[in-house]
Amino acid sequence: MELAKITMRGQITIPVEIRKKLGVKDGDKVIFLEENGRIIMGNAAMISLREAQAAFAGEAERMGLKTEQDVVDMVKEVRREVWDERHAHND
Repeated sequence: MELAKITMRGQITIPVEIRKKLGVKDGDKVIFLEENGRIIMGNAAMISLREAQAAFAGEAERMGLKTEQDVVDMVKEVRREVWDERHAHND
């Protein structure tokens, strides 16, 4: 258990061990979430990444992407389509 004191301006210093566990450093952002009557603090970047991963869960399978090469090939195809669209208007 770690303890932190709140200043008159509502600020706290996050104890070093908690910062290490959260994986945060100077300039990083933390997020506060309420769950079941408790406030949970987390690394904002990591939580955003997890939410993005959850949002895209199943999309690769739905699109038929089974390997990393499938993803690379799809990106190349999209780039080729964008290139073709941009240059078709210049003719």
